[in-house]
Amino acid sequence: MPLDPSGVGATSPPRNVAWSPRDCALYALGVGAGTDELAFTTDNTRGVEPRMLPTMPVVLGVDMSVLKAAGTVDWVKLVHAEQSIEILSPPPVEGRGSAQTRLAEMWDKGSAALLVVETLLTSEGGDALSRSRASLFVKGAGGWGGDRGPSRTDEEPGCAPDITVTYATREDQALLYRLSGDRNPLHSDPAYARRAGFEKPILHGLCTYGFAGRAVLHAAADGDPDRVSTISARFAAPVYPGQTLLVDLWRRKDTAAFRVRTEDGTSVLTGGRAELRRV
Repeated sequence: MPLDPSGVGATSPPRNVAWSPRDCALYALGVGAGTDELAFTTDNTRGVEPRMLPTMPVVLGVDMSVLKAAGTVDWVKLVHAEQSIEILSPPPVEGRGSAQTRLAEMWDKGSAALLVVETLLTSEGGDALSRSRASLFVKGAGGWGGDRGPSRTDEEPGCAPDITVTYATREDQALLYRLSGDRNPLHSDPAYARRAGFEKPILHGLCTYGFAGRAVLHAAADGDPDRVSTISARFAAPVYPGQTLLVDLWRRKDTAAFRVRTEDGTSVLTGGRAELRRV
């Protein structure tokens, strides 16, 4: 049944959030970081300051219960379509704060609905740390006669990428990533995955997004998370744990474009964009 667009603007109650160097390391391991990225994967290495990966705020305090304001959502028919993160002030590796999620937009795609939720993370002192936006495609939930919303094309630079970063994912990558909070059984339960139309559990889209964020960080931002301002991308195809990811990057002074593909050439993240701060 169609969803109700009058729910746009609804907000979740503020959610208390706390994170530690351990949480930062667990997230980093979940998106493939390892022994060559000790600032993100350890908290007691001599001479190395622990840091948070720029994409980690996407797992801090997001409250998808706000979707109830639009009606009943069948989670089996929900697909994560796009994701962005804006770093307003680089979060410390340990802290407390508050997160509030808002149903920001809702578009009628005819046979489906596109819902956009936005989460603002603030520090304990009230400073804005990050703003994340997730676009969610819900099959069978459109048709109420609303606006289709803005269109977007994933045009890529008309030249070869400046660099391609290759990452191998683990067979248990989804099981590791889910420990950072996303426990959707689509990524762990074979029967649930088959019900959703997949041959086996797939990798979280946000896990692939985190791999792409690492490529942006190291290949475009010189490994400095303070330089990363925004990262956005569209989810184009699923990834199965164990597949190899190739991140193609086009680097400019203050921006980078990227896409992620698997070894067979399938594009899995498209329209990737990152904005970088000057230092």
